[in-house]
Amino acid sequence: MAVLKPAIVVRELSYRWRAAASPALRNISLTIEAGESVALVGPNGAGKSTLVAHLNGTLLSRPPIEVTGIPVDRSHLTEIRRRVGVVQQETDDQLFMPTVREDVAFGPRNAGLDDVEVERRVVAALERVGAGALVDRTHNTLSTGERRRVAIATVLSMDIEVLVLDEPTSNLDARGRRSVVGVLQGVDKTMVVATHDLALVRETCSRLVIL
Repeated sequence: MAVLKPAIVVRELSYRWRAAASPALRNISLTIEAGESVALVGPNGAGKSTLVAHLNGTLLSRPPIEVTGIPVDRSHLTEIRRRVGVVQQETDDQLFMPTVREDVAFGPRNAGLDDVEVERRVVAALERVGAGALVDRTHNTLSTGERRRVAIATVLSMDIEVLVLDEPTSNLDARGRRSVVGVLQGVDKTMVVATHDLALVRETCSRLVIL
């Protein structure tokens, strides 16, 4: 039987932002196994978002992070971004098309999939996040919680292996938070959640990493 490679391996990662007085990350080492749901927690400035940005190659490091055994470097960025989907805290970065359908279809269509497969993925991803009824809405008519769920759907439509979320419950009211928590509890992929929300950690994650 083949042994599964860890989903993510980080070895002694350090990163300093230009003009910063001190590193955002210093000698971080971390292994996340396939199927794990891991929370990254820490105070503001601890480097959670900086680490998230390394997981899909938005930021690069040496030695590189590995995702399912593939180094996150310039030569592998296309493959890495097929495997790792990041949901940003600001949904405006991910919702920019005229309708929800087009937002969720954007990634699969750019990957060269045919119209039938694109539509199948759109429907499946929206159903997984409980947003099927929103398919023809414009994103500026959605609540914050609905926008967050649609942003998750844009990533799930790419059939990724690792789902990464940066502060997924920030600025949500109680109803919106419950809906997002319900979505994350149903995720059947490796999941990394950067958050200040310790209740979310208890509800959705099997392991806690403090930065």
